[in-house]
Amino acid sequence: MPICVIDTSAVFADLNEETGYEEARRWLRDAAISAINLQEIVSKALDKGVPAEGMSELIAALRLDVRPLDHNLALAAGLMRDATKRVGLSHGDRACLALAKKLDLPAVTADRAWAEVAEAIGVEVVLIR
Repeated sequence: MPICVIDTSAVFADLNEETGYEEARRWLRDAAISAINLQEIVSKALDKGVPAEGMSELIAALRLDVRPLDHNLALAAGLMRDATKRVGLSHGDRACLALAKKLDLPAVTADRAWAEVAEAIGVEVVLIR
């Protein structure tokens, strides 16, 4: 059972041992993630030089509970656009937040802008740094 929904930024903070990685790692142990955020992880890892052949192993090592972006979740994420556009949140950001809202779990991120919209969209946001 997941204890949070984790954002791509928190996953990479852990993988790269950036500021806040200890906090990210604590949450990562029991995290759910949207499939769209998993796609972001794969894309960014490839950009950083992780070989495609090693991608399955990297993803498996993270032990994430990957959740699909179904019709209702896509609709919920899209409806967050008005509340989140002023702080520049992406489709992936909104997918993560919509999943957190659906599961009634905190959204864990390194992106401080999320805290500015948390109350408006009804999601608890945990900043790792």
